[in-house]
Order: sequence, then C-alpha cells, then structure tokens
Amino acid sequence: MIRKFSEVNGLYIEKIIGQDRLAYATSDSEDLYDLIEYSKRGGYQGSVIIFYDFENGKVYRPFEKKRDVIYSKPEYVDGYYYFLQADYGLKKVTLYKYMPETVLEKVTEFSTDDVNLYNLGIMGEKVHVISQEGNAFCCYYPEKFSFTLENHETVQFIYDELVYIEAWVEEGWDEEKDCATDNYKYYSKVVIRDFDGNKISEEIGSIYQATDGTYWIS
Repeated sequence: MIRKFSEVNGLYIEKIIGQDRLAYATSDSEDLYDLIEYSKRGGYQGSVIIFYDFENGKVYRPFEKKRDVIYSKPEYVDGYYYFLQADYGLKKVTLYKYMPETVLEKVTEFSTDDVNLYNLGIMGEKVHVISQEGNAFCCYYPEKFSFTLENHETVQFIYDELVYIEAWVEEGWDEEKDCATDNYKYYSKVVIRDFDGNKISEEIGSIYQATDGTYWIS
C-alpha cells in the first residue's frame, strides 16, 4: 500500500532516531555555517524544517520561511523533538523544544558571535548543543566546556558527564609507495574523556546508534 502525506513537497525525508512517529526534511541542503558565506554574497534565501507524521499523515511546519534563517537536524530526547534555528539577520541561534500541535518552546538562545556555526548541532542522551571544527570541540549548553581533540578524533555522544569519541586508526600504510602493505589495518577506537578533556579510557571499537536511539560498540 502506498500512502500520501497531507502535503507532498517532493523532498527526501529522514527518520529521527529514537522514535517512530516523525520524519523530517529541510527545504534545502545548506548547513548552518553556510550562512557566513551567504552573508558575503547578499544573504541567504531562507529555509524551513518540515515534520512528517506517520501516525496521521499530517505535515507540520513550526516556522514559515524567513530570509537568513536555517535549521539544524532535529533530535528526539526525553519525548520531545529539539532543533536549532540560526537567524543570521538577528545574529542569534535558538534551541527549540517541539511537539506537533502542543509544544513549541524556546529553551535557550546564543549570539552567533558566541558559537561556532561549523558542525553546530545537538547530541547526547540529554540535550547538548555542541560544535566541532578540526581538533576544536566545544559544548555550549547545558554547560559550557571545551577541549582539543587529538588527530582523527570525532565526538559521537555525551553521556553521564563523559564525552564518547571515535578515532580512526590506520596501520601498515607505506608512505613512500603510497599504498597498503600486507600488514595493513584500518579500525576505530572508542576514547572516553571528561569535560576537561582528560582521557578516562580507550579501547578498540566503533560506535553505532541503533534506530531505537541506543548506542552500541562494535
């Protein structure tokens, strides 16, 4: 059986991990940090975030399209949907808590001068607003902390006041010939750090988030 939502836009929708009710789409593929480049070229046309309800086929837009406004990927945490709205005209980034037809609540707000828009997003078992650029990692909410990552490290999630990081490792590569040797290995490590960046533990493993929201180490 093929069904149609109440509004068909021809947009690719994505599942929001941790629940089965809603999927989402944004009206274009730009990222928050693209606002900076657009500002140098006269501004950004604006986008919208759209939620698609599998329970009743309805389509929800928390906000109408507005120039110089863009949205992050939403996350499902503790029974609500959270997303970031960046408004480069007003120079602010707002974290919203959302439930279709019942809740649209401003949780907190940041000046665009106080956050790094590059890879700015939401992560963690609880809501954390973070950014990552190169080796620089910063958390802005619910508390602010930052530290420098080692090469090849990427933060995956935050749980119980610990930061879980995945780092890729490559062994047995012949730099001179620019090829793999017979002893070549490529694998990942799970590195756990505290909020000061101190390493708590390190083990071989790759982090995967299942569709129900749980994290697995493989």
